[in-house]
Amino acid sequence: MSIAQRIRDLGFELPAVVPPVASYVPAVSSGRLVFTSGQLPMVDGALPRTGKVGSEVSADEATADARQCALNALAAIDAEIGSLDRITRIVKVVGFVASAEGFHGQPGVINGASNLLGEIFGDAGKHARSAVGVAELPLGAPVEVEVIAEFA
Repeated sequence: MSIAQRIRDLGFELPAVVPPVASYVPAVSSGRLVFTSGQLPMVDGALPRTGKVGSEVSADEATADARQCALNALAAIDAEIGSLDRITRIVKVVGFVASAEGFHGQPGVINGASNLLGEIFGDAGKHARSAVGVAELPLGAPVEVEVIAEFA
């Protein structure tokens, strides 16, 4: 089964690549690795919500946003390497969570991205990861995710 079909079977669609909001490209490959720029949880060109997790945004909403970030990262990877079927391993995920003071649930929020990648790629979706709380993210986004993947 293709990765695109697997994504559909999980109830999601691979979105269009989110256009950059500054001077960068969505993804770059080097050797057998592809690196995404930080992906915001854009849906149809807009953020579904803004604010800090733990105040204006709930942890559950932010977890869903992290999942959308992962889908946006996969779209960028697909455009860069031509097919998600070429991915042999998700190597690393870095997640940033715009956190209200006292919010310590960053790992749980970024599980939205990690769990989706595991569901899509199985064992090849297991990865190293960082989940970092930050004061602010671009455009007021609650979550931003980067993905590094190996491909053949």
